[in-house]
Amino acid sequence: MLFQIKSYIKFLWHSKNEHAVHSPFVFSLLTNCFYNKKFKSEYVLLRQYRSELLQNKNTIEVTDFGAGSRVFKSNTRQIAQIAKTAGISTKRAQLLFRIVNYFKPSSILEIGTSLGLATSALSLGYPEAKITTLEGCPETAKQAQLQLQKFNFNNVECVVTEFKSYLEICNLKSVIYDLIYFDGNHSKKATIEYFELLLPTITNETVWIFDDIHWSAEMEEAWEIIKNNPKVTVSIDTFQWGLVFFRYEQPKQHFIIRT
Repeated sequence: MLFQIKSYIKFLWHSKNEHAVHSPFVFSLLTNCFYNKKFKSEYVLLRQYRSELLQNKNTIEVTDFGAGSRVFKSNTRQIAQIAKTAGISTKRAQLLFRIVNYFKPSSILEIGTSLGLATSALSLGYPEAKITTLEGCPETAKQAQLQLQKFNFNNVECVVTEFKSYLEICNLKSVIYDLIYFDGNHSKKATIEYFELLLPTITNETVWIFDDIHWSAEMEEAWEIIKNNPKVTVSIDTFQWGLVFFRYEQPKQHFIIRT
């Protein structure tokens, strides 16, 4: 926790808003998407989805393949507590909705479904998109699938799999995803592996979002490697997320942006 506090203070010191941005692409993204405060009717559904999970007192046995939990001491966890502590926040779910709605990606990959809180934002953001969401824990995936079906998010395919093996197949087949949301493993090694495995699938319009880039010193190191990769032209650090773009017409720039 102390590490994250120090990182956040550093972030605040260096961060800017749209007035300090001279890239037309990023300026448009900030003004028309990030800072768009207009109410969206879909926000009501996102809140309902969250509310139902927060009221679910059932427990499941979680298989954790990632960096582990800082909150839970046992793998037997209450669904409501998972939603409260491990799920995407309301504010970030709304921002994720706006990002998807802004770019309108036809194909989306989510690495780390959990209970589907972020998945619901991806689905609502562009209902015409085909979404594939990966989850390693069978019990968690089952709960997410039931919840997504209940809310009629029918453009989502839930896949129970070990992430690396699935992404190796994507690499071999050069599967194209217009937007990828990385939220499956908060370790440097795994994050870099996923990044490198998926690099062959990028196009000029690809959008990648990495969650919790300041979660630990290791994740900050991973973020530095990612944003400095020669194929990445534009990167945006929002503290919680790191967004990267591969637009060949853009000069290489890094932005630290308050949201």
